[in-house]
Amino acid sequence: MVDQAIEKAKTLIEALDWIREFRDKTTVIKLGGSVLDNAESLHHILVDILFMETVGMRPVIVHGAGKRISRAMQDAGIAANFIHGRRVTDQPTLEIVERVLAQETNEFLANEFEKIGGRAMTLNFGSTPVLFGEPLELKSNEGIPVDLGYVGQVTKVDRLVIDNLCYAGQVPFIPSMCITETGQKLNVNADTAAMVVAQQLCADKLVMLSDVNGVLSNPDDPDSTISSLTGTEAHRLIDQGTIQEGMVPKVEACLETIERGVRKVHIIDGRQKHSLLLETFTTDGIGTLIVKES
Repeated sequence: MVDQAIEKAKTLIEALDWIREFRDKTTVIKLGGSVLDNAESLHHILVDILFMETVGMRPVIVHGAGKRISRAMQDAGIAANFIHGRRVTDQPTLEIVERVLAQETNEFLANEFEKIGGRAMTLNFGSTPVLFGEPLELKSNEGIPVDLGYVGQVTKVDRLVIDNLCYAGQVPFIPSMCITETGQKLNVNADTAAMVVAQQLCADKLVMLSDVNGVLSNPDDPDSTISSLTGTEAHRLIDQGTIQEGMVPKVEACLETIERGVRKVHIIDGRQKHSLLLETFTTDGIGTLIVKES
């Protein structure tokens, strides 16, 4: 019994330096994908977020709800269509996105967080929207404009609202939708929304919760996680084809975030129990840390 207690104490001591380093620092956490569909994984992530806030960190949550939206569209008899990873969003789809993402999922996450003792604030269109933007303009390989419908990109974040909530010990939960100057609501990719939030909050780090362990040195070996990468190393792995398929745009987005002032970006498997704490408060971590060259 004493030996077990000593081991627990050692774990706390290992975390001490990290707790001191990250106290009063903002960490943006992108939540979505498989985590939202796994009740146990979601519970552990929310407990980790509560721990982070309790020890003085300032977590800010940006979330999507892609699979939930697709299921709701299927129930409504609407086929999902994606172009360059973005969901084509006509008016009926936009109404589903707002209901499922900005209302149901946003309120669900906040309620679940408060059930375990946290203090949450929903920042949606019904309360206080904090993401503002404009329609996203994409072009095909031939240079022809691509019509995505009501899809946007975030250009401005209401930092004052978010900062005030964090100072008051509340955790903001932000759905990945924005609103234009004319009041038009737009669907936004959650990864890119989290990037802009991290940049405009001058966050110390951005954590991307994924359904993989991070960047792998061997794409066929899930145990070949690369613990840390610089921008130069990441570009080389992309050129070599080591980083491939869906991980390429995710890593490129992380590199852009680093270039715009966020010190660290983590890619971790949100399905692993207490992955946030293990990545943040242990020396080795469990995912991939991407940093700018010294």
